[in-house]
Amino acid sequence: MDKKTPDNEAYEALRKIKQAEEEARQIVQEAREKTANQIIQDAYEEAQKIREQSLAEAKEKADKKKKEIIDKAKKEKDRIEKESDKEISDLCQNTHSRMSNAVEIIRKEVEESLKKGVF
Repeated sequence: MDKKTPDNEAYEALRKIKQAEEEARQIVQEAREKTANQIIQDAYEEAQKIREQSLAEAKEKADKKKKEIIDKAKKEKDRIEKESDKEISDLCQNTHSRMSNAVEIIRKEVEESLKKGVF
């Protein structure tokens, strides 16, 4: 039965075609799996990059906000300090003026008492 008859040749050709198709399916399947794995890996790497960028942006925004809050607090502190200094200065002037008035009143009373001979 080693005769090469058209039936045997056709059968052999059909078998080779089926084998080639099976090999092609395997190649396609392997390519799909490799492609899928590569796509997953690429997606993971891209997600990592996006995550890192997002964290960097969030940190930058937080640092900026922190600086704004600190600057605002410093300005407020300076404003309050300036107001306090002015109030202290005003109180000192007011106290000095009242003390001067009180001393003057006491001086006049002592002077009058001395003139009257009370002391």
